[in-house]
Order: sequence, then structure tokens, then C-alpha cells
Amino acid sequence: MKNNKLLVTVLIIITTISLLGAIALVVVLKFTGSDKVEEVKEPTIDEIVEYSVDVPEITTNLISGDFVRIQFKIQTESIEAKEELEKRDFQVRNILIQELSEMNSEQFQGKEGIANLETILKDQVNELMHEGKVVRVYTTAFVLQ
Repeated sequence: MKNNKLLVTVLIIITTISLLGAIALVVVLKFTGSDKVEEVKEPTIDEIVEYSVDVPEITTNLISGDFVRIQFKIQTESIEAKEELEKRDFQVRNILIQELSEMNSEQFQGKEGIANLETILKDQVNELMHEGKVVRVYTTAFVLQ
């Protein structure tokens, strides 16, 4: 009988400690999570334009024999990143020409094809960057023939 009372008491204490720990965890996550939401705010359109670089129009052949004429605007996270990207324009053009030379016209069917190229460009340019990163790539002109 005495062992049963001891077991029940231990279980109640463990349950109480567990509940208090869970409540404390929820409270901590709630307060720290709201601070992070405030820190990560969407940039204004003026900031997007200020931090963006226009990539001149590129015309190149695709592996399928067709050719594509395409132009991009690349959004960076800061002025420093924009300045670095402007200096790396020849590397960006090189990446584009290499990637496009491996693609065929069927890969541009629908918006998924262009979105895929934008993602590839973003990822490869971010590998080059030292002073920030590319946030988004926008296709501003596209002709496939």
C-alpha cells in the first residue's frame, strides 16, 4: 500500500514537471517566434528596385537548335551585394549561356521551365557571392524561336 502511494506521488510530480516544461516551451517559442516575424519583413518596391541589377539581354542557341532571347532582373539583399553582382556581370552571363546551351525548347513549356532557370541562376550566382546573396531572379523578357 505504501509503495502504491509513493508510485502515485512520483507519477504526479513527473506529470506536473512535464506539463510545466511544455507550457514554458510554448511560451518561449511564442515570444521568440513573433520577434523573428518582425525582423523578416518584406522589402518595399523601392528597396527591390534599389537592390536589383538588370542583366542585359542574351541571345543564344539551345541544344535543340532553337535559340532564345532572354533578359533578367536580379534582386539582391543589400547595396553591397548589388555592387558585387554588378562587378560579376560577366560571370552571370557565363552561367546563363552555359545553362541555356544545355536546355531544349521543351524545357521552356509553361511557367515551370522559366522558374526552373531562375532558380538555377539564383543558386549558382549565390555560390559566387561574398558580400550578400541573391534574393530573387525575375525574367523580364523572353523569346523562344
